[in-house]
Amino acid sequence: MSGTSEGPTPAADLDRSAVTDSHHTTYHRVFATPPLAMAVVAPQGLVVSANTALGGLLGADPATLVGRVAADLVDLTSDARSRHAYLEVLRGRQARLRCTRRLKHPAGQSVWVQVTVAPLTGGEPGVLLSVTDISSRRELQARLRHLQMHDPVTRLPNRTLFFERLSAALEAEAYEQSGTGRIGLCYLDLDGFKAVNDTLGHRVGDRLLAAVAERLTRVADEAGYARAATPLVARLGGDEFALLVEDSTGTEQLADLAESALQALEPPFDLAGQRLSLTASIGVVERHAAGTTATGLMQAADTTLYWAKADGKARWTLFDPERNAHRMTRQALSSTLRPAIERGEFVLDYQPLVAMEDGRLNGVEALIRWHHPQFGTLTPNRFIGLAEEDGSIVQLGRWALATACRQARRWQLDRPGEPPIFVSVNVAVRQVWDSDLVADVAEILAETGLAPHLLQLELTESAVMGSAGRPLQALQALSDMGVRIAIDDFGTGYSNLAYLSRLPVSALKLDGSFVRGFQYEEAAKGAMPNPADEVIVEAMIQLAHRLGLTVTAECVETSAQATRLRRIGCDTGQGWLYSRPVPPDRISELLGTQAYAVGNP
Repeated sequence: MSGTSEGPTPAADLDRSAVTDSHHTTYHRVFATPPLAMAVVAPQGLVVSANTALGGLLGADPATLVGRVAADLVDLTSDARSRHAYLEVLRGRQARLRCTRRLKHPAGQSVWVQVTVAPLTGGEPGVLLSVTDISSRRELQARLRHLQMHDPVTRLPNRTLFFERLSAALEAEAYEQSGTGRIGLCYLDLDGFKAVNDTLGHRVGDRLLAAVAERLTRVADEAGYARAATPLVARLGGDEFALLVEDSTGTEQLADLAESALQALEPPFDLAGQRLSLTASIGVVERHAAGTTATGLMQAADTTLYWAKADGKARWTLFDPERNAHRMTRQALSSTLRPAIERGEFVLDYQPLVAMEDGRLNGVEALIRWHHPQFGTLTPNRFIGLAEEDGSIVQLGRWALATACRQARRWQLDRPGEPPIFVSVNVAVRQVWDSDLVADVAEILAETGLAPHLLQLELTESAVMGSAGRPLQALQALSDMGVRIAIDDFGTGYSNLAYLSRLPVSALKLDGSFVRGFQYEEAAKGAMPNPADEVIVEAMIQLAHRLGLTVTAECVETSAQATRLRRIGCDTGQGWLYSRPVPPDRISELLGTQAYAVGNP
């Protein structure tokens, strides 16, 4: 049979029709029922229909939304990324778009919403736009973030928020487009706060921190009145606070802020019947934002705060690059001292000790030098203090003693027919306390074969004059052994002359400050000698001689000085008039010259 039949509709078609009608009914019911706000959007981007919930969310009659540009209703074109994604969904090239937007309600309040755009089901053209009010969720997130980012005791921004703000301020786009391009920081620490906690308890301590926060906030607010931005006040932890100045105008602004903070903390705090006075130390850093990191800025601030504490507390101190470079050098030297001894980076130079009477070379002082691979040749004033602090002076001192004695013995063996010269070695008082100096000296003399009287140990006046107990016993044992003991830099320390007579000392070395007063040229040049200097030095020389001691004058630089010192009875001279400190082979050459009538500069 051919042709078409207009018989009854097949059962399958009836089922499909029923399903479609059911689908449209369900879809309409979901679309029209609050609270889900939705709109159907045509491929051209215009609203085809909108439900009551969307109208309520946008503060408009749903019927008035039909024909409107959907993207404008929910701000989908404010950024290029969202706009592109939205167009891709409209064209069927992307499955879904989800984003968060802040919408302005006609009544005045702002509403945070989550916008979802997805293709319509069933292959129909267009998209379904749904909008969910997430204002309550955002508000909760904001409260949680505030709790996470603020200190519960002072209610100030905490360390996390502070570093977030600092890092943002140091981003290039934050300072390149506008502002001064500079940043400043006052890093504040309360002096003696631990004592408040320990004696009055943490509750009073917390009240004090809160009161300090109030005063610092007031300082920041006053500083911000005349400027575009108010400094950020944060509690970084414990009793440490920070005042961050973005777009600072220079060090003067930061100095004024630090001074205001100190003044604000001066009045006593009245806390539940407790009247407490408090001071603070502040490290101040101000610099270009470009090239600065949060870590670098905080390290500089921490260093400067340490300086403020070390300089006496209750003050602010400005970061000094030169002082910091010196500190960094000290750290670098301190960390490499012990390995440097083992690597053989130290050498000894020797400076002649010349008899004033006949100009003969009687001895030499061993002076240590550090041939540092990074900083070059370093003199003792750069590293001896560090060695004393960390205890490596014991190891270094023993090396110097052994090296000097070995060299003195070598000179003696090289010239057996001439009177041997003695070697003078500096000894730090810590060597006496932290090691068995007597045993070390005895062992070294035995190893090198040097006679004890050809070794002289120099200790500073402050170390010797204040000695008692073990140091004094060690000096006495060394003297009994035949080793000479000399007091270095005499006249600048204790000058306890009564005590001097009871010490096992054989020589005094006059500090160079006395000898410099002897330095003068012809009267025609307008420089005249100071008679008082000569009287003082002559009295010290006579006193030393009456006690059976010899006297060495340091820093002899001119023949005029040498002449005057010789005239008043000084025994030995040391200084650039005769020779600078030189390597041991140069001393070997000078031993053949045996007289310093004019000097060997």
